[in-house]
Amino acid sequence: MQQSVVPELAHTHTRPIHWLATATALAGVVALSSVLQPGSATAAQPGPEAKSAPAATAPPDPAAVTFPIECGPVKVLVQKKASGDLDGDGSPETVAVVRCDAGIGTPPNGVYVLTQGGAGARKPRVVATLVDPKDRLDVTDFAVRDGAVTATLLGYSSADVPSCCPDVKKQAKWQWKNGTFIRSTPSGAQNA
Repeated sequence: MQQSVVPELAHTHTRPIHWLATATALAGVVALSSVLQPGSATAAQPGPEAKSAPAATAPPDPAAVTFPIECGPVKVLVQKKASGDLDGDGSPETVAVVRCDAGIGTPPNGVYVLTQGGAGARKPRVVATLVDPKDRLDVTDFAVRDGAVTATLLGYSSADVPSCCPDVKKQAKWQWKNGTFIRSTPSGAQNA
């Protein structure tokens, strides 16, 4: 039997105290690294002439708007809302689906586009009516995406159809073109 040239070292045999010391040191490193984080990386460092980006404009709040809908003694109810930049100016618009807050029945919807008031005015205002409540339509599947408003419109084939039971279903899409909202049928949509 040949004896090792290197003497046995005491620290090569692990004991529970060694594992405890290692775990404590590792926990300290993890805790310290979570406190000392580097700044976020950027592809290019800003030069002295760099300006800060303008603060994002908040979308108009439908609660601050008087809608052009007649509800008599009941108030206007905002059922749905969505925001997005519809006209490409960099500021978001809000589209609101509203109806009268009637206790019974299904009052028709109105769909309105809101923008922030111009020239220092802080109160939002209605700039377009996409669906007029006088058209007796209910709005479902409502969304604002990619600069367009889409919705499913439920309506009636005649005045004889009870308001509980719409019998016409149409898909609609509105996009801002040449200074106005143009309504079309989304591609692939089937109207009934």
